Amino acid sequence: MNFKVKALLGAASLALMAGSASAADLACLITKNNTNPFFVKMKEGAEKAAAEAGLDFQAYAGEKDGDAAPQITAIENCVAAGAKGILITPSNDSVGPALKDARAAGILVIALDTPLADTEAQDITFATDNFEAGLLIGKWAAATMGDTSKAKIAMLDINKDNISVDVARDTGFLVGFGIEVPDLTVMGSETDPRVIGHESSDANPEGGLRAMETLLAKDPDINVVYTINEPAAEGAYQALKAAGKEGQALIVSVDGGCPGVASVKSGVIGATSQQYPLLMASKGIEAIVAYAKDGTKPTVTEGLSFYNTGVNLVTDKPAEGVPSIDTTKGTELCWG
Repeated sequence: MNFKVKALLGAASLALMAGSASAADLACLITKNNTNPFFVKMKEGAEKAAAEAGLDFQAYAGEKDGDAAPQITAIENCVAAGAKGILITPSNDSVGPALKDARAAGILVIALDTPLADTEAQDITFATDNFEAGLLIGKWAAATMGDTSKAKIAMLDINKDNISVDVARDTGFLVGFGIEVPDLTVMGSETDPRVIGHESSDANPEGGLRAMETLLAKDPDINVVYTINEPAAEGAYQALKAAGKEGQALIVSVDGGCPGVASVKSGVIGATSQQYPLLMASKGIEAIVAYAKDGTKPTVTEGLSFYNTGVNLVTDKPAEGVPSIDTTKGTELCWG
């Protein structure tokens, strides 16, 4: 996608305005929580696109990553309200049965960012290629470090549930760094001694701090820190700083939100893989409009099992052989 993100988003908005749906048609958005800036921005994009399309709109959220119960209740509410489509960033696969019930009721179900393991639980996923996102930061970290034989790597994941997005970013990073991963479907299958450990961050600053403290206790010489997202990276940095070690480790992450790009610019994060949640949300609403109009369902990107909304590596320290954009361009594109 590179720099075409804004143009694509503009085209999607124009398409929505040209083919508006009935005012009686309802679209639902269900995110993992309503505090992570990524999901806040996704809600903004979906709400704006729904208004332009003439759709009624309802937004729901879980309380934290991995908390499925509020999402299941939200799905049931959307089914009861007669929604035409549900956009969801599933907390975990336990929401699958409720989504299958929604599909059986004739509702279009689109997973955003995080696909479900049960392919029957969603019609399609609109997402970043999360394995590629991890691969990019892994390659950048390896190229920047140079001699990777002395790497001591901290892995800050969401949790231990093997959520698809968590697994893809984690294993993608390790492969990009040059570490053998026997099983790409779970986290922690590698046996390379350079990986100090995997800890749960709950994808938030408090969890990132706690996870980093735990790993520093195992090995105070950690010099590479992988984080599932930028809030977790913020917590990891605070733990390193409190230990007087903020200068010894490369921190890499995924999301590319405006605050995250600012952290790259300031040097807190070395590089991050930028996603485009506004595009995910707007394309999702566009798909619901088309489905409400004549039953048309969206199709996947050729060669993939999902619709790819693109990814760019953002860094001000480019590495040879690793395509990237700088923080000026990253700020221009952040969460388009």
